[in-house]
Amino acid sequence: METNLIEWFGYISSFVVLISLTMSSIIKLRWINLLGAIMFSIFGFMINSYPTGTLNLGIALIDIYYLYKIYMRKEEFSMVKANFDSDYFKYFINFNRKEIDEQYNTLSETSNYRAYYYLRNNNIAGVMIGRSLDQDSFFIELDYVTEEFRDFKIGKYFLGENRIKMLLKGYNILRTRANSKHHARYLEKIGFKKVDDGTNEYIKTI
Repeated sequence: METNLIEWFGYISSFVVLISLTMSSIIKLRWINLLGAIMFSIFGFMINSYPTGTLNLGIALIDIYYLYKIYMRKEEFSMVKANFDSDYFKYFINFNRKEIDEQYNTLSETSNYRAYYYLRNNNIAGVMIGRSLDQDSFFIELDYVTEEFRDFKIGKYFLGENRIKMLLKGYNILRTRANSKHHARYLEKIGFKKVDDGTNEYIKTI
């Protein structure tokens, strides 16, 4: 019975390592791989396979080292205005069309809309599209970040800490809508409050 439990622990450890390799986010990959390596190291020592235990302990230490570098690294964030008519903007939207369509439909008239690229360490990490509701309020139609950059850092930097106010001068209120429970949790995490009117709209003072 005990041997079977140890074997199952080894299978689960292997599965965790395998799952880590499917992650597109390097941070998720490192964290899950760290867990799997620690588990597999314990498994190696449990079965007296010291090379297996030592190897995976080394992998765990490598994961810790790179996670430390990731979290301690000073990152650069910026937003630059995007042109709806540019070839790159059209390419970016079309390339990410499947995910974007979940919260954004193609605009038939874009003259009242503004578009901005999210830049992270000189990489285009996403796009924001919005429009003016009135002199005080700006409505975010789309706040999209590509999968590899979805660790909340961009949302927290621009929307959570109100740095967007420097870009959207004159506006004091941001409004948007949540199109899924996951999106709603994201908005709440960066400081938006749900409007109590039976809709999925959220609001934030900047």
